[in-house]
Amino acid sequence: MRFLSDEDRAELSGAEHGLPRTPLPLQMVATDEYAPQPQSASQREVQARVLDMGERLSRHQGLSRRRFFQTSAGMAAAFVALNDVYGPVFSASTAEAATPDMADARAKALSGQLIMDMHTHFLRDDTRLTGFVRMREAVGRQGWNPALKAEEQTLEDLKFGNYVKEIFLDSDTKAALISSAPSDIPEDWFLTNAQMAQARDRVNGEAGGRRLFTHAIFRPGAPGWLDELDAALELRPDSLKGYTVGDNTHKATSRYPWRMDDEAVTYRGYEKMAAADRKIVCVHKGLFSAEAEAQFPHLRPFADVRDVGQAAKDWPDLTFVIYHAGYRLGDPAAALAQFEKTGRLEWVSDLAEIPETYGVTNVYADLGQVFAQTMIAQPKVCAALMGILIKGLGADHVCWGTDAVWTGAPQWQIEGLRRLEIPEDMRKRHGFAELGPADGPVKSAIFGGNNARLYGASPEEIAAWGGDALAARKAAYVAQGPRPSLRRWGYVRSASA
Repeated sequence: MRFLSDEDRAELSGAEHGLPRTPLPLQMVATDEYAPQPQSASQREVQARVLDMGERLSRHQGLSRRRFFQTSAGMAAAFVALNDVYGPVFSASTAEAATPDMADARAKALSGQLIMDMHTHFLRDDTRLTGFVRMREAVGRQGWNPALKAEEQTLEDLKFGNYVKEIFLDSDTKAALISSAPSDIPEDWFLTNAQMAQARDRVNGEAGGRRLFTHAIFRPGAPGWLDELDAALELRPDSLKGYTVGDNTHKATSRYPWRMDDEAVTYRGYEKMAAADRKIVCVHKGLFSAEAEAQFPHLRPFADVRDVGQAAKDWPDLTFVIYHAGYRLGDPAAALAQFEKTGRLEWVSDLAEIPETYGVTNVYADLGQVFAQTMIAQPKVCAALMGILIKGLGADHVCWGTDAVWTGAPQWQIEGLRRLEIPEDMRKRHGFAELGPADGPVKSAIFGGNNARLYGASPEEIAAWGGDALAARKAAYVAQGPRPSLRRWGYVRSASA
């Protein structure tokens, strides 16, 4: 991936080795799609508090600090530290962190909650650290290790087993959707459409039910894209996904950016999707900071959400799910200052206003990186984002997606939403509703109800997940005592850099 220059990458380190193994990441972890912010002073304070609590409470509980951080009590301790530094945004107490039985009882009571994470990726291989090895496999031959280029590769070489462990065993996720990202360079796709379908069939065949869903990537305007779309639709993907900036991996040379409301080009693809009864269209938006705009100004008009409303209005039978909720990303302190001054957040507010502006009901927001990054960088921005999206789109149009496994097993993000509440002063000033209990109607809709409705998962099918082979594997794993790695997979930047 080539968003970051060689100079940029020289200032970065691999998150799996550069971060302490705490229950949640304590600074921004990024793929090469965008530049990570350095750890802030507040995040350093949170880290110090987390490590100190871990040291004290682990001794009291007769555990190593690392083992303590793998427990429910350790997770609670991390949120206590966040509250201590940023203010009481998360439901967590020192008593929970200090009392394993209390923490375990809470975790067990919520473990059966319907979580459908419809935004996940395979894990890059560790060999990327030694040569920045591509984290995609394109045609079944370009491997993660350059020494294996001539050999046939399999999904196992893509750390597929680790993906299953972190998504389905180390978190409460019940169903997931495997995604990808395209490139103008064929070997630089994350996964081909056929490989995603292969992963889905493998997991579902072993589980005995529909636990893994999949995208198929479409690329309006690229050579042969309509034939490519026909082939993708034959795989019966559960939804389609596109990147309006075109080649998100090689932004500098991206040749085929496109607009969602392009009648001459993109609408021809929508016609094929509708005819094939594949009516969920997921679109990557946002994650395009001011720094990215300065570096790639030609892509700026395609990165925001200005083209969403008209497309939704013209295609009422399609459902448009905007990934990362269009969040622009950037300095979290600047985002908080912007919100406190204007009540708005760039591109997220624009997205939330589309239903009222265009009179449509077929626009949804997927959280993706927006929740993960703001939760650890500035929780009040995270709360504001949730308030804006729910107020504008409705709680029934905000969908759970974590962009895992780049930031590790998604349990810490699940716990973040379960514990998050919009501060009362923010609710009063901006007319936001309460998020409510971890298993209340708002959070339950976001976690699973909305995705279940979109992807046609019936109550009977969901109930069957509790008795399938994957559920049995999870039960055996839990009985042995879970050992989440607490690793993150991507890049971090030092404060000095």
